Amino acid sequence: MFRFIGQRVVAAIPVLIGILFITFAMARLLPGDPCRAMLGEKATDQICDAFNKRYGLDRSIPVQFGIYMGDVLQGDLGDSFRYGKPVTALLIERLPTTVELALAALLFAVLAGVPLGIISAVRRNSAVDVGTMLVANVGVSMPVFWLGLMLAYIFGLLLKDTPFQLPPSGRNSAGVILPSLIETWNLDITSGPTHSALLFLSNLHLFNSFITGNWAVFGDTLQHLILPAIALGTIPLALIARMTRSSLLEVLSQDYIRTARAKGLRERMVVVRHGLRNAMIPVITIIGLSLGALLGGAVLTETIFSLSGVGRMLFDAIQARDYAIVQGVTLVIAAIYVIINLLVDVTYAFLDPRVRLG
Repeated sequence: MFRFIGQRVVAAIPVLIGILFITFAMARLLPGDPCRAMLGEKATDQICDAFNKRYGLDRSIPVQFGIYMGDVLQGDLGDSFRYGKPVTALLIERLPTTVELALAALLFAVLAGVPLGIISAVRRNSAVDVGTMLVANVGVSMPVFWLGLMLAYIFGLLLKDTPFQLPPSGRNSAGVILPSLIETWNLDITSGPTHSALLFLSNLHLFNSFITGNWAVFGDTLQHLILPAIALGTIPLALIARMTRSSLLEVLSQDYIRTARAKGLRERMVVVRHGLRNAMIPVITIIGLSLGALLGGAVLTETIFSLSGVGRMLFDAIQARDYAIVQGVTLVIAAIYVIINLLVDVTYAFLDPRVRLG
C-alpha cells in the first residue's frame, strides 16, 4: 500500500508542474497588462516599465517560470500585485473559508444523496423512486446563483422573525470575534511553519470554536454556513443520488445477491452488507471529484453570500491580472485534486479486496 501511495505521489509531480506551466503561460499570453489593470489612467509608460522590471515581467516566459519554480520549491508562492502581501499569507487567510464551505456542502450532498439513491434503488419504479429522481433532476438543473438568491430571499427575508430565519450573508454575525489558537493558548510562536499551520486552523471557524469550546461562535458560524452549503451542495447531491441508484441497481441484479436472498437473509442485510459496499465504488469516485469541484467552483456561492474565500479572490485576481494569486490558487487546488484522487484510490482498496490483490 505504501509503495502504491509513493508511486502515485511521484507520478503527480509532473502533472502539477504541467498544470502550473500552462496556467503561468496562459496568464501572461492573455490580453491585458497588470500595471494598467491596477493603476488605470495613472499608468504611464515609465511607471509600467518600472513595475514590470520590479516583478520580472520584462523577461521571457521560460525565464520567469524557472525563477518562479525555484521560489515554489522554497515554499514561496510570490507576492500579490494587488494586495502587496505574500500569496501564502492570503491563502492562509482565505482558503479556510472555502474549505469549510466545500466540506459542509459535500457533507450535505452525501448525507442526503446516498440515502435517496438507496431508497430509489430498493423501491425501483415506485412513486418514491420517480419522485426522488425528479427532485434529483431538478437539483442538477438549478443554477447555483439562482438557488443561492432564492434561499437568501426565502430564509433571510420571507421567514424573517420566525424560528426558520437563517442569515443570508456573511461568515459570522456583526461583532462576533474569534481569537486565534495562538492567542487562546498563549503560545510564543511568531513565525515558521507551525505559526502558519495554527493560523490556518484558527481561520477554520468551526474547528477553532469547537476545540476551544466557544459554542456561541460555533453556533453562529454553523447558522451562516447552512444556506451557502445547501446552494453549493445541491448539484453534487443530485449526482450522488443518481449514481447511487444506478450502481446499486446493477449490483442488486447480480447472482450473489440472489444467492444471499435464497439463503434467507433479511432484505436490509442483503442491501446494506452485500449490495451497498460493492455499489459504493463509483459513488466514491463521484464524491471525490465533487469535493475538488466544490473547492474550485465556489466563486458564485461566495459572491452571493458575501464570503471572503479563494473563489472571490481568484475572480478578482483574474480581472486585475494578478498573476501570483492565479498561479498560487491554481497550484493549491491542483494539489488538493491529486490528494483527493489518491484518497479515492486508497478507499477502493478497502472496499474491494480485488484492488488490493491487483
